[in-house]
Amino acid sequence: MPGTAVIGLQWGDEAKGKIVDLLTSQHDIVVRYQGGSNAGHTIVSEGKRYKLSLIPSGVFHPHVQNVIANGVVLDPAAILKEINTLISQGIAVGRNLMISDRAHVIFPWHRIEDALFDKIANSEPIGTTMRGIGPCYRDKVGRSLAIRFGDFYRSKFKEIIANIADAKNRMIGGLVGDIDNSLGIQGIDSEFDADRIYEEYMDYAERLHPYVTDTTDYLLNAVDADQKILFEGAQGSLLDIDHGTFPYVTGSNSSGVGISSGSGVPARFISKIFGVIKAYTTRVGGGPFPTEQHNDIGQNIRDRGNEYGTVTGRPRRCGWFDAVAARYTVRLGGIDTLSLMLLDVLSTFETLQICTAYELDGHHVQSFPSSSEDLRRVKPIYESLPGWSEDITGVRKFDDLPVNAKNYVKRISELTGKPIKLVSVGPDREQTIPVATN
Repeated sequence: MPGTAVIGLQWGDEAKGKIVDLLTSQHDIVVRYQGGSNAGHTIVSEGKRYKLSLIPSGVFHPHVQNVIANGVVLDPAAILKEINTLISQGIAVGRNLMISDRAHVIFPWHRIEDALFDKIANSEPIGTTMRGIGPCYRDKVGRSLAIRFGDFYRSKFKEIIANIADAKNRMIGGLVGDIDNSLGIQGIDSEFDADRIYEEYMDYAERLHPYVTDTTDYLLNAVDADQKILFEGAQGSLLDIDHGTFPYVTGSNSSGVGISSGSGVPARFISKIFGVIKAYTTRVGGGPFPTEQHNDIGQNIRDRGNEYGTVTGRPRRCGWFDAVAARYTVRLGGIDTLSLMLLDVLSTFETLQICTAYELDGHHVQSFPSSSEDLRRVKPIYESLPGWSEDITGVRKFDDLPVNAKNYVKRISELTGKPIKLVSVGPDREQTIPVATN
């Protein structure tokens, strides 16, 4: 079977891009199948850092075809900016990139709605990046106000834009009276001008036309031809719209269950699924986080791990490794093997903690609650392990790691029930250690 997938198992930011980059040379196609420009990861190659949000990590390999599939929602300005940035850095972007004609398009009203609903909810922020991702998915499900990339190239596009702009003006106007910059969105001072938006987006359409195609047909043909396909997940499994910590989640299925719907490739053609986890836990935005450390430990992890968002720059909330959550997402994703990332960040800690269970209303539980309110009330039950003081960023063999570091890796493997096959001790490709046994 030709398919392989890489999925983040926490609240995102697990360094999935590095694993995708390492696996890409063994594949013909890399597919991004969900999310939008709210996702971000950094690839480090030969000492150079490249930041990606939408374009698959295979773009750094000349022989690989990169596919942005139907499950992604796209801001045309964002994808054009990313293409131009890569080209300016000497990375070829041309026929090696495809964009699905079924992918839904983000418009100015989606960004306004993102800010608007975040304000009127008047509760703990969900953690939106204000890029219009969730509202675009909402329109996709609602259907009548949605536009797909393929619609750009059809004769009724101008009429569609006029009808939707009118509807959005009435809807948003009814909520706030008028649209102004107090919502935090720059560049829109009055109601949406359908003609202006049409002209702007037709310019995007012309510039992106060479990339747009029926990627579902392309991928199904690739399956028939037994080509090797790598599916690249965005965000993390705990942010899945159906199976994550709802409502503090993203707008798409960011766990393994989203691969088929987001790409059009049936699950039976995916033979290997790699799960990616950090050696500790982080999340951005609101929502429960049982092992979060509101203290010097959390700040130390943040500083040592440079835990600030690739896309937003926001500081990430940091805490100890949560084996209960990881065990849940391992099972949800049908994970075969694990990659443990950023182990080097934990160097210098005298004692490390792993959450092995929760206490909920006086009861010992090892299952991950389906309710965020229940998760907010749990108390983590920790197991303590001795840390290590050595700098491990130069280690290249698992046996050369400090004993306590090896024991930490082995314990996480035991608690999650899956073998850890790769351990990362730094951002570069060479700082990735294969683990024969653990």
